[in-house]
Amino acid sequence: MRNKRLNLHFIGIGGIGMSAIAEILLTQGYSVSGSDAAASDQTERLRELGAKISVGHAAENVTGAQVVVRSSAIRPANPEWVEARRLGIPVIPRAEMLGELMRGKVGIAVSGTHGKTTSSSMLGAILSHAGNDPTLVIGGKLNSIGTNAKLGGGEFVVAEADESDGSFHHLPATYAIVTNIDADHLDHFGTLSAIEDAFVDFVGRIPFYGVTAVCIDDPGVSRCLPRFTKPIVTYGIFDSAEHDGSADFLAASLKVDGMGTAFQVLGRQGPGLPHQLLGHARVSVPGRHNVQNALGAIAIAMRLDLPFETIAAGLARYDGVRRRFDVRWKNKTGTQLVVDDYGHHPVEVSATITSARAFWPGRIITVFQPHRYSRTRNCFQDFTRAFKGSDRVLITDIYSAGEDPIPGVDAASLAQAISQTGPQAGPKDTRYVGSLEAARKEVLAEFHDGDLVLCLGAGSVTRLAAELAAIMQSRAQDLQE
Repeated sequence: MRNKRLNLHFIGIGGIGMSAIAEILLTQGYSVSGSDAAASDQTERLRELGAKISVGHAAENVTGAQVVVRSSAIRPANPEWVEARRLGIPVIPRAEMLGELMRGKVGIAVSGTHGKTTSSSMLGAILSHAGNDPTLVIGGKLNSIGTNAKLGGGEFVVAEADESDGSFHHLPATYAIVTNIDADHLDHFGTLSAIEDAFVDFVGRIPFYGVTAVCIDDPGVSRCLPRFTKPIVTYGIFDSAEHDGSADFLAASLKVDGMGTAFQVLGRQGPGLPHQLLGHARVSVPGRHNVQNALGAIAIAMRLDLPFETIAAGLARYDGVRRRFDVRWKNKTGTQLVVDDYGHHPVEVSATITSARAFWPGRIITVFQPHRYSRTRNCFQDFTRAFKGSDRVLITDIYSAGEDPIPGVDAASLAQAISQTGPQAGPKDTRYVGSLEAARKEVLAEFHDGDLVLCLGAGSVTRLAAELAAIMQSRAQDLQE
């Protein structure tokens, strides 16, 4: 966008995606205002950067705005949206504004049901190390810069392509990544088939001179392969049962290395050509899924003609994202941990617990806050099998995320169903605890050396992780005095 005299108003400015766009626009010199239902770290940061922030939604908040940007969580009955329509002010979705930010640069859109934030952050670390100074619009706070957005001076912009409302087709990307395609956001799409159609459309919008890296370990991606009509490169783990090692980029010889994973990277110049060892890489976060996330970033970086040594060095500098296996506290010996993670879909829950179990020999206590009534209903059976690897599971009340309750869908029923799974499918010691306060009391009563507490969910459970970390740090200091 060129007209910096525009006054831009964001409805739902505190959301992780909205706040990233607002921060970039503020850095560029635009006049930004916004509202959200509650104050947060994001809204406070934007206020410090010069945004006018309103807590609560009201018609008068759009006064003076020339463009209104709305979060996908905002409904047409929102008073600010209603007032903007009455005044004739354009109301555009978040993805359309993100698309405007990408114009004039080489856009790289990172999509997929799971792993977008990690993959885009890893790619950002690689490009930054290579001296490209990319613009980053990420769905999580990068530990390296303490925020989810950065305006760079280089030619690339790395952005998450959020499929939740189907609006990711607004992004004018030259390169893309599809990490996986899974049954989520069914409240919008209705069926998995419709989700797959949306991703096929997304890949079809990448220009013929660009490329999309797709993970063929994923069944959803594999089903869509014959339907992709624009250039793609494939990636996957060599020992995956999902494919025969025919991907263009392969990770092999995976080895748990502390809390991270080391692996070999093999690549080839085209289909049917032999693979060659490109070199060795390491990621500082645990789990096979994070090797896949890294491999997608590597595949795009290789297509950008970056030397593999530079790519591996940039990946080694990646130091994580807030709320993605985020170690909030550990004791001096590293034998007692509090971990915060955003995982809220059964696939994410299972991957996170499996990753923890791969390196953690002691007990794993998982506190899970279900996110949305609709997701709990739609994924109920998958949730019952997602907690394998945990020794104890505490289920809190459902975080509504603005949804109305659905009759018969509740956290107590989920806890009971998990506890009734067979011993090979999940933990027997599963309890419904209700509030986060009750969960905190339960954890503190039994949190001992050798335990890892994993706080999982996309809602307010992150506050529990922060509280537990603060309490354990205080206890440790008391013991030293």
